[in-house]
Amino acid sequence: MFACPRDLFTSANGIRLHYRDWGGSGQTVVLLHGLASTCHIWDLVAPILSHDFRVIALDQRGHGESDKPDEGYDFASVSEDLHQFIAQVGVERPIIAGHSWGGDVAIEYAVAHPQSAAGLCLVDGGGMDFSSNPDWDRETARREMAPPIFSGVTVDQFVGRVRERWSALVADGQGREGIVLANFFVQEDRTIKARLSLENHLRIIDSVWDHHPRELYPRISCPVLLMPARQIQDGAPTPRQTRRAESIARAEALLRVSKTVWLEDSIHDVPVQRPELVASTIADHLANGFFSA
Repeated sequence: MFACPRDLFTSANGIRLHYRDWGGSGQTVVLLHGLASTCHIWDLVAPILSHDFRVIALDQRGHGESDKPDEGYDFASVSEDLHQFIAQVGVERPIIAGHSWGGDVAIEYAVAHPQSAAGLCLVDGGGMDFSSNPDWDRETARREMAPPIFSGVTVDQFVGRVRERWSALVADGQGREGIVLANFFVQEDRTIKARLSLENHLRIIDSVWDHHPRELYPRISCPVLLMPARQIQDGAPTPRQTRRAESIARAEALLRVSKTVWLEDSIHDVPVQRPELVASTIADHLANGFFSA
């Protein structure tokens, strides 16, 4: 029987943070969402993990139900949010699992607080390095990574789009719309508005521009489980797929202790698409002692 989470709040680093405590016991796993997402992206993974571990999913600064100040979106501030949050909830040496940008927060945290994490799980994340793209400058990154505009889109229209997309990916796709809708406020006129403001979204992109994972990997002392998603296609790999494979190989070479498990036949939002695969991959490596290395 799946756990029933508690939605809770605590103060950390001068702001109020929302989190979902999924209960469980044993090793604590702290789950971090990606850019413009919320803790709800873990709603299908967390109850599986909570059978054997204590599980907490955090809404990071500017996201979900947490406070949304106009500053503090650099990695030093967001890492300090996480550090103080972990202390506030009374957790010692958790496993930090970060999806997408959440993975980059995790590696910055592990460098800033080298004794605090027992291990990292980077779920299709932890490798953002916009400035390494020779065709981009900071303004190009801001333009290319800016969020879609949802002005005038009603909640019914949006839910219809989500159901159509997810039904094409998974058999029970209609169960995913609530997870995606959690990224938005539903306004009085029934239109939607992103919980992460455009201004704060761009502040995070600016911080990612100055973030260089290859410089951080050698400084991470805890074991790191790399969990990149990919879809195998016929024919020669695309340039993006080649760059992705090179990025993972570079991480493997630079990290002190690491292992890569490719999440096959998976899209970027794999915690929503294939939650059982994500949960079992993390759980298996906890059970086999990988994070005790």
